[in-house]
Amino acid sequence: MPEIIFTVCLGVGLSAACGFRVFVPFLIVSLAGLNGYLHLTPSFQWIASYPALVVFSVATLFEILGYFIPWVDHALDTIAVPLATVAGVLISVSVFTDINPLLKWTLAVIAGGGAAGVVQAGTVLLRASSTAATGGLANPLVAFIELGGAVIVALAALVIPVVLVVALLFFFVFFAKKIFGKSGLFRKKESRA
Repeated sequence: MPEIIFTVCLGVGLSAACGFRVFVPFLIVSLAGLNGYLHLTPSFQWIASYPALVVFSVATLFEILGYFIPWVDHALDTIAVPLATVAGVLISVSVFTDINPLLKWTLAVIAGGGAAGVVQAGTVLLRASSTAATGGLANPLVAFIELGGAVIVALAALVIPVVLVVALLFFFVFFAKKIFGKSGLFRKKESRA
């Protein structure tokens, strides 16, 4: 049972990294798989191949450069939300080894796709706020922070997946309170005296 928890946390952490950048986690997983550090499910062994490494390297380079170009970053965001969610599902299912197929895909769709989608939605809101506040001048800084987030979260998922998922849960709750606290969803009820 502890191995399943470890595996699920690994998949969810990698999925969350896909929310920052779609291809960075795949590149890291490809490198980890090629070096024997990470075992992938049999149908996803292709990720740990040299052709996949080349494709993920090129895709990562274009994705990174695209987010540093004003207005291209917003265009990328329009396709990144669904793409990140799908990537989150695929990357999580690729590392869910020795799990019943029904449970594997259910967890991948709900936890993996959900984690990637939530993180990606947060980055879209951050970029929109940056554009509104600075006319897009601060968007390269946002892109740099997102890239750092993708690398750090993906590496942490490989090294300390359980700790990472607990930390992500705290961040999600913290930001949910910040965002929805004003609308009353997380506001404490006042007692009438």
